[in-house]
Amino acid sequence: MAPRVLACTACHGKEGRATPDGYFPRIAGKPAGYLYNQLVNFRDGRRSYPQMTYLIEHLTDDYLREIATHFAALQVPYAPPLAPQASPQVLERGRQLVQQGDSARQLPACVQCHGQAMTGLQPSIPGLLGLSRDYLNSQLGAWKTGQRRAQAPDCMADIARQLSPEEVSAVSAWLAAQPVPGAGKPADRLAGPMPVRCGGVDGVPVVDAASR
Repeated sequence: MAPRVLACTACHGKEGRATPDGYFPRIAGKPAGYLYNQLVNFRDGRRSYPQMTYLIEHLTDDYLREIATHFAALQVPYAPPLAPQASPQVLERGRQLVQQGDSARQLPACVQCHGQAMTGLQPSIPGLLGLSRDYLNSQLGAWKTGQRRAQAPDCMADIARQLSPEEVSAVSAWLAAQPVPGAGKPADRLAGPMPVRCGGVDGVPVVDAASR
């Protein structure tokens, strides 16, 4: 499979481990279901990046699954995080949102879906560590503005729209400053049910809306 995904690694780095500047994210070791969903989103127009669309617009679902499975199986080391540029106050606000959310606004914590270790969940929820601050900022911003979309219900768009620009920056700064624990493998289960229903994520319990 490796020769057939050279077009992928030309941007996403050797073995899909990301580029040094973080502009093209790591895809190695991400959950296969997540990678497949993103390929479908690019192909079907929910996400927009001309180079990606050009490469996959005529590929079948089965071929996209092969690509996703290939990169999901690659376990390569993560680079250490860069020293944070944000103030301690900004980093603390980011930590609060990631680990605790904001119950007054019914804003769930990132860890409720992405796992306590923030390494994601099999088979469809990505980890949020090992990504650059600029990449995280850009993706949360794209969800806020509707430039990035997912299968309905688009839970991340709903969550991102509740965040202020300052909160987006705080979350991105804190996440980017955290080392990836161990091998960074996605978890097999969450500590509790997901707080919201998300498109493309099947088989994971969700909190009853009446109990929120």
